[in-house]
Order: sequence, then structure tokens, then C-alpha cells
Amino acid sequence: MGLPGSSRLFMPPDVNAAREFFRSKSRRMTGKLTTAREAVARMVHDGDYLAVGGFGTNRIPTALLHEVVRQGRKRLGLSGHTATHDCQILAAGDCFDRCDVAYVVGLEARGLSRNARRIFEEGRVAVTEWSNAALAWRYRAAAMGVPFLPARVMLGTDTARRSAAREITCPFTGIRLVALPALFPDVALIHVHRADVYGNCQIDGILVSDLDVARAARRVIVSAERIIAGDEIRREPARTVIPYFCVDAVVEVPYGGYPGNTAYEYFSDEDHLRAWLKAEEDPAAFAEFVRSYIFETPDFPAYLERCGGLRRLQELRWMEHFPGRGEGLA
Repeated sequence: MGLPGSSRLFMPPDVNAAREFFRSKSRRMTGKLTTAREAVARMVHDGDYLAVGGFGTNRIPTALLHEVVRQGRKRLGLSGHTATHDCQILAAGDCFDRCDVAYVVGLEARGLSRNARRIFEEGRVAVTEWSNAALAWRYRAAAMGVPFLPARVMLGTDTARRSAAREITCPFTGIRLVALPALFPDVALIHVHRADVYGNCQIDGILVSDLDVARAARRVIVSAERIIAGDEIRREPARTVIPYFCVDAVVEVPYGGYPGNTAYEYFSDEDHLRAWLKAEEDPAAFAEFVRSYIFETPDFPAYLERCGGLRRLQELRWMEHFPGRGEGLA
């Protein structure tokens, strides 16, 4: 076995402990419909390790993330897997103090979150580096119930050196490989297109690692654009990408991925994302921005109203279906 990476492993790949936990987890098909406030209050605790579904600004669980900030959760761990606005939101609430980093701080082509960057540069967050693929395969290992998966990703890079991976030798071929440790989050927050009250979920478009995240996490909170009948789920069972027995709470939140985009539903609100980045240029202005948009809004519908309400949401829906025709709807 080669030298390990130099950074800290925040979550131990203890598959036997995970196996015991999941063995005792109920698989009864019971109703799990609740509110974002209740789900976060009951299932997200200070010090937990958090995983967030979606990809970039696509299908992020914004409503649930706002509630984490609003309820003042602190000392969380965060998996920075394809993280953009989700990391920005949690950084705004000073919610996490350790992070498995693959992609954070950046909002892709939109620019960098100055506030998120600041907390990393000031050393307020402990960091362990990975690639996006490495973090995805760490979830896959946990979902499979194995302590690690072998891969070639990161070999020979500074990312590997600053990770917590181990270099190993393949027992069959003798080649060098990286052992990627399983990642078992305490809580996963995932936004989906449709779910029934039991937690059977359907997602349109890109899935990324959400099924593996749901199978790896001890507790899973799902927000859904809409709740549909169980009979509708059973008519097309192949469309259920996250089964009910992985899910602990279901929250119906139309436009719950705003200001990001949700495929085939609504486009991202680029104006509002720019407003976030602009506010971050000045710490005092940003504190007022966060107070106005998160702490002074009692729930996500109130936040949507503050961001333009139904008129703006209709524009974004048109932009998703008819690019270039959404702005300035009469």
C-alpha cells in the first residue's frame, strides 16, 4: 500500500456500522409528507455531515438549504460535489466548518462567490480535496456497502496528495490504483420532480449521483416539485429513481430548486444569481441581503414572492420551454 493523502478523512468508511444502521431502518411504506421546517428541525443537527443532490445549479434543494440556514445549523460537514449555489447558501449562514472539496466557491460561468471564498481563505473550513468523479465513486462505494472502490482517478496529481485516499496495488495486475473510501453522510438533501407521499421519487433529466447519495445517507430529506399519487408511481415503476425505503421525509415545494434551474420545469434566474454575487462584494451589504431574503422570509413561498412571485416564475418557465421568449411576459 502506498502513502496516504495528507488530509483528514471526515467520515470513516465503516461499512459494518452502516450495515447495522440500515438493517434497523424501517422499510414500512408509511406517509412521510411534512414541511421543510419540520424536516430540518427533526433530521438535521449541529455537527452532521451533509450531502446535497443535483448538479451545479441544476435541481438543487434550495428550499431545504434555506431552512438549514434559517434554523441556524452550525459545524456541519459538507460534500462539495458539483456545489455552486448550495455551497453559497450554506456559506452565507456560516453553517459548515469542514468540506470534502471537488467543486466549490464557483458558480460556473457566472463567477466566484466572494463570501464562500473568504471563509475558505480565512481557514474557517477544514478542507480535503477530491475530484468530482472521486466523490461520486465514494458515494457509490457506500451505496454498494464496500469500504472503498479502486480507481485511476487523481493518480499523480496534487489533488491526490491533498486528499485522504490511499494508493494501492491491484492484486490481479500489479498496477497502481487509488482506493476511494466510502462516504456515508448523516443527511442528504435532494430535490426531485415528483414524489409520492411514501418517498418514491421521479427525476427528469440528469441524475448525477442522487441515487447513490440516497442509498449512502443515514437520513434523506426530499423536496419535490409536486406530489403525485402512489398509483401513478406504480403505473411506471421504471421511472422511480429513488425508492421509498431510502427516504425519511418528503416536502412538496413547487419551484423548490429556484434560483437554479429544474430541467423541463423552469430556467435559472440569472438576475437573482447575479444579485447574490453583487451583494457579496461588500460584507455589510451581503449581510443585509441574506437577512432580507432568508432570515426575514418565514418560508420558501415568501422568498419566491420577494424574488418576483408568480410573474417571474412564469417567465422562467417560458424560458425553459421556449428559450428567448420568457423575458417580459405580458
